[in-house]
Amino acid sequence: MGVANSRDYQRTISVVLKRRNEPLMKDKPKWKSGYPMTESQLCRKRDEFWDTAPAFDGRKEIWDALKAAAVALECNDHELAQAIIDGANITLPHGSLMECYDELGNRYQLPVYCLAAPVNLISECNDHNVSEHSELQEKKETEFELKVRLSTGKDIRLGASMANSIRQLKKQLEVQEDIDATCQRWFFSGKLLTDKTRLQDTKIQKDFVIQVIINQPIVPN
Repeated sequence: MGVANSRDYQRTISVVLKRRNEPLMKDKPKWKSGYPMTESQLCRKRDEFWDTAPAFDGRKEIWDALKAAAVALECNDHELAQAIIDGANITLPHGSLMECYDELGNRYQLPVYCLAAPVNLISECNDHNVSEHSELQEKKETEFELKVRLSTGKDIRLGASMANSIRQLKKQLEVQEDIDATCQRWFFSGKLLTDKTRLQDTKIQKDFVIQVIINQPIVPN
């Protein structure tokens, strides 16, 4: 290790050692979801975060420790959560898992929904009607208008979400414009999109345009 690198490393360690470290607070953060959230929706959001967290900056073993501590905290086992934090040498400047650091100075941030349920959480077994409303509200927020340009020169807008497959969108265009799905060929950025492709796989943005070539069937004489 060079002299300059050695000094930088020592400076980093010095900053880490001097960082304030507070004990983990026993009180859970209180927050309200933008729409009434069901228990399954909360679990899904948490699973999505923890599945992608190791891809963020930081070390996987620290993400694993933070997940274990968050679960312990959710189960009201504060002592276990604190023991996990201490065992992994995680520093809490504000006594919260929403901002913490490992011993190398890497920063980790946990979303509030991983630490506590919202105050407007819905019990699915008790309020099915409100749960349905919540699902519709969530779907409405994730849907957008997809702009499709036909080879005829006509622009069409379809209601879509990133989870839609090209096959589903072809069927929607068939119903809306009376164009047989088998006569449609969808292209984005010069690439043919297969029926199984989902919008989220294309990295399309909401203001981009998908080209649709219409192949009219040959009518025998």
